Amino acid sequence: MNTPDHPGVPAAYHGVWARTLLETPEGRDTSTWVRWLQTGLWHGDLRVPPDAPRDTPEGRAQTQGFAGTTAITRPDAALPEVCTWQRTIDFQPPRSTPDAGHMVFETPARVIETGIHGRYLEVWERLPDSLGRRIALARLDADGQPTAERLLVAGVYCMHLRPRAAAWPADLVPGETLGDLIRRHPTQADALLDFDIAFGKKEHGVWTLERATQPALEGQALPCALHRVDAARARVERGPLAGGWQVLEWVDDTRNEAIAEMHERP
Repeated sequence: MNTPDHPGVPAAYHGVWARTLLETPEGRDTSTWVRWLQTGLWHGDLRVPPDAPRDTPEGRAQTQGFAGTTAITRPDAALPEVCTWQRTIDFQPPRSTPDAGHMVFETPARVIETGIHGRYLEVWERLPDSLGRRIALARLDADGQPTAERLLVAGVYCMHLRPRAAAWPADLVPGETLGDLIRRHPTQADALLDFDIAFGKKEHGVWTLERATQPALEGQALPCALHRVDAARARVERGPLAGGWQVLEWVDDTRNEAIAEMHERP
C-alpha cells in the first residue's frame, strides 16, 4: 500500500470525519451533511446540501463527492501539516486548484482545516465508532482487472463510489459545476448524473444507507457480506456490491481502536 510517493496517512487522520462548520467570505454553513472517510491511504467524501431539490437533475447536481489518495506533508516547519486530497474520481468537474488545506488538531477527535488555495475554515469531528478497521477495495471487472470503482470501510462505516461511464462534454470550461453542464446539455443529464456514492453503517452483514447521490437509496438496508479471500482479493457475497474486489488495503486493529476512543473521551 505504501510507496515513497505515498508513505501512508498518519493514524491521527484515520476514520470518518463529519464537518460541523464551514466559514468562507460568503458566510457560515453548519447544515450541509458532509462525511470524509479516511483509510491509511485512500479517502472518500460525500457532501449533500440541505435545501437542494433532489427530485430534479439540477438539485441532484448540487451534491459533491469524490475519492482518491491522501497525502500529508509539512513543506514548512513553521506551518501546520498540509493535507492534500488527490482526487481520482469526482462527481463534479475537475477543480482548477489542488484540494489542500492546513490541518491543526485541537483534540484527537477535532481538526481545523484552513484553505491554502482559497479562503475558508472547516471544522471536522471524528465519529468515535469509525476506528480500528480500515479497508479499501477496487471492483474487479469481468476479466479480473481493477476498475475505478471503490469500496471503503472505516470502523462500522462503509462508503461505495462508482464513477460515471460518460466523458465530460467537449466544451467543458474550467471552474464549471455539474449544474452548469446539465443546464447547457439537458439531454446528457442522466449520463452525467450516473455516478453512485453512498455512505452508511455496515453491521452484521447489513449496510444501512444514510446519504447517497441517488436519493431513493437513502434509508435502505442492503445485504453486504464482505470477506477477504486472500492477500489480493475480497468478495461481497450479497446485495448490489456483490462480486470480486481487489484489496488495496485491509487492516483490522480493534485494540488500537479502543485506545483511541479512550483518548477521545473528555
